[in-house]
Parts: sequence; structure tokens; C-alpha cells
Amino acid sequence: MRPWQCLIAGAIVSMTLSAQASTKAGSVRIDSGELEGVVAGDIVSFKGIPYAAPPVGQLRWRAPQPVAAWSGVRKADQVGALCMQKINPTDNGVGPPPASEDCLTLNVFAPAAKPAKPLPVMFWIHGGGFSNGSGTAALYDGTELARQGVVVVTINYRLGRFGFFAHPALLRDAPTEPQGNYALLDMISALQWVKRNIGAFGGDAGNVTIFGESAGGAAVNTLMIAPPARGLFHKAISQSGLGRERRVLLDRKSPEGRPSALDEGVQFAERLGVANGDAAALRALSAEAILNGTEPFADTSPIIDGKVLPEHIDVAFAAGRQAPVPYIAGSNALEFPFYADSMPGAIGEAMRFTPEQRARLIAAYGSEDNFKTNVLSDVLFTEPARALTRLHVKSKHPAYLYRFSVLSAHAPPTTKATPHAQERQHVFKTLDTSPWKTDANDERAADLMSAYWVAFAKTGDPNGGGRPTWPLATPDARVFEFTNDGPVVSQQPNTAALDAIAARY
Repeated sequence: MRPWQCLIAGAIVSMTLSAQASTKAGSVRIDSGELEGVVAGDIVSFKGIPYAAPPVGQLRWRAPQPVAAWSGVRKADQVGALCMQKINPTDNGVGPPPASEDCLTLNVFAPAAKPAKPLPVMFWIHGGGFSNGSGTAALYDGTELARQGVVVVTINYRLGRFGFFAHPALLRDAPTEPQGNYALLDMISALQWVKRNIGAFGGDAGNVTIFGESAGGAAVNTLMIAPPARGLFHKAISQSGLGRERRVLLDRKSPEGRPSALDEGVQFAERLGVANGDAAALRALSAEAILNGTEPFADTSPIIDGKVLPEHIDVAFAAGRQAPVPYIAGSNALEFPFYADSMPGAIGEAMRFTPEQRARLIAAYGSEDNFKTNVLSDVLFTEPARALTRLHVKSKHPAYLYRFSVLSAHAPPTTKATPHAQERQHVFKTLDTSPWKTDANDERAADLMSAYWVAFAKTGDPNGGGRPTWPLATPDARVFEFTNDGPVVSQQPNTAALDAIAARY
């Protein structure tokens, strides 16, 4: 063989061995079968992994059931379907269509090289008002987090009336099963999947951080007090996650006068033509009919059922009944800059004040304009985060409070301060998915915020690496604020108003 032929043959052998190594590096075996992911440089991803059986047919409105094992190698190179929702193609928190009831999948991002020891796991729960969104959006690509030495899991869970729905017929059909909170049960099922399988991806099942934003942050707070979730995670981050809202009760009218979840379910079924029906009649409804029949701003959210969600979140925290794990909570500078008191459900209830309360709040804000600009953000997000971190510290568990005030110079000029959901692309370092242009300053902020989140996932303490010190939450109303000029510890704005809001509870 001539020298040039030797070189070509050697190159072919090298390429073949490299391809074999790449395939091997991108393959894992889990409890339901073998998966082949995609190796891209130093990161391997596995997408569209089923963590529960499709919740269709007789499994609609049932607790998640085990996945059927498969034979051979299953390709894990494409994300799964969205859970049923009215798709908004301009929403960067929504992944690619189609939408389907068969949607209980998750995605894993991990360093491609085998770690010397198991890596911390970051388990993401997307937002979207429990009605839309997905773990499949490019916004939530876990590559940059995984590059910092963690394994990232992003999930889909049932939404809207598919995720939160109770009805007497369903209760009769499965009287020993939890009722209504199917989305929460999906999250718990995915955490159980992590416990069983994440070691195959290099992750540490004994070091799992749950984190989420908006509805995902509310889910984090809910899982903090959910008995079936206890022990499945070891740290928690709630981004704009509410915490004071009064949830509907499963089987009785709430003190605020709202009907029970069972009564609401009967009313919903009757609107769809199923009166006095059995479980089979409900499950025979088309997915489209259920989706289109769900009223705007319906209270399709966690239900106090006594099993998955035993009580209101702030009540549990005040009594020290939350998970005893390190905890981060916070909000953005101006989540929703308007006043709304006519919305239905838990949010609408939170925004209704007596004349005396309203007058006290206007005085605390200093003007009616300031009240109308800030009160929705503060009632729903700012004050609850402050309250829950304080209560967690009072229970002698570490907690950290933040305020995110980074705002791109390219944001619309009408945007006065950082709005709802705009911290997500900084946490994930996916600035290319931002709704507006970003620049070098945003990149620096993303580097910092992401590093704090990863450090917290690794150790339960966000500090280290020469970054500014983030102190534990304290009752003095100071907050760790991410600003365009870097993190600072500052006095929380509108403290008097936050105190007045807290006095309602």
C-alpha cells in the first residue's frame, strides 16, 4: 500500500472509530429501554423521552402510569409533542407543534464526557399559567447550564383542563387515587423517573434542584409542601412563583365563596353537553372540545385535595411544614405594570381589596398612579417571595431572595422596568431567544445569573467563584438585586406597600 493510501485508510479507520465512540457516548440504557441521543461537541442531549404512559383514552384524568418498555434502540433526537394548548407561535416559552394529549416526555442535557462523580441535577418546570408552554422551547435548551457541570432535565406536563380537573364521576371511577391535580402528579412522576434513571446520564439522584418560573415557580412552591414529592428533590428555586394565592378546594366551597373543584368540574362538563355523565362519557369528549370549551382565565391550577396539595402554600411555610431544603425565591422589577381587579379565580381574588385596604395601599405607595403601576406585581410576586423566604429562614432553613432588574438597552422604550419572564433567557444563557435584541451587558448578566443558579444547584449556596456575595434572606427588607451594573444588595422598593400587602394575610 502506497503512503497516500495508508493515510486515507488511516483516516477512514479514525473516522469510523470516532463515529463508533460518538454513538456509544450518546447511548444510555434506562428502565424502559435503550436510548440514542445526540452528541454536539462537549454536550449530549436526549429528547422526547417518555416518563409516563400517554394519558389518553382510559388514562385521561388518571394519575400517570408506567411507560411500556421498548425493544431495540429508541432515537432521542427530537422533542416530543406539546401538551394540549392553544398555541401562540410568538411565545418564546412554547416549543414546536404539534400539540397532543400524548405529551408526557422530558429532555436531558449532560456533559458528553463521563464525569468522575455524579453531577448535580437541575429539573426545570416551565411556566405559562398552567395553560400553555412546554419544556421543549429553545429558550429552555439546557446546553449552557450543562456546560457548567450539571445535568439538566426539562419536562412537559398536562395543562389546562387536562392537568387540573375534578368531577364526581372521576372520583367514583378511581376513589383511592388523587383527584384533580394531574399536572402536579406528572411533575412528581418525572421526578421519580429522575430518581430511577438519571444516573445513566451521569446525574446524581441524591442532588436534584427543582426550578421553575411563573406557573413553574408556583409548581416549585407547591412541590415544597406536597407530601408525595418529599425526598425527590434537595433544593428549590421559585422564579416569580406566587405563594399567597388562595386555591380552590376539592370537595367544598372555599371561605372566599368559590365553588369546589368538583362543582366547577360538573359545570364545565355540562357546558360541553355531559350532564350526569359517567367517567367514560367524559373521556369520550374530544381533546379539541375540552380545549375550546375551557373559558379564558379559567382557574385551571392546583387544587387543595388533601393528598397532593394539603393546604395553602404560605400557611404551610408559616407552620414549618415545607421541605427542609435550601430555597431561592424572587421576582422581576415590574412583572405586570397595570391594575386589574376583575379577573376570575385565585388571581382575581388576590387583587380585590376592601375600601380600607385600597386606601392604605395607595397611601403606602405614595400615589394612586404608583399603586396602579406596581400593585399587581407586588401582590402576586414580590411580596410572596419576600414572605416565603423569610418564613423559610424562620424555620431555620437557608433561603435567598432576589430581584431581577436587568433590562436590555434594546427593550421597547415603553418598557419601564424588567417585565414578567424576562429572566429566563439569562438563567439558561439562551439570549438568542429573547423577544428583543441583547448585547454584551446582557451576556455579562446571563453569565452571572446562570453561575449563581448552578452554584446553588451544586452546593445549596449560590455564592463562590469571586462573584458578589448573596446574603441569606433576612427580615430587614434588603434584597439581592441583579441590575445592569451588576448585583447589589439594596433596600427593596415599596417596602411600606409590601408590609401593607402582608398585613392582609
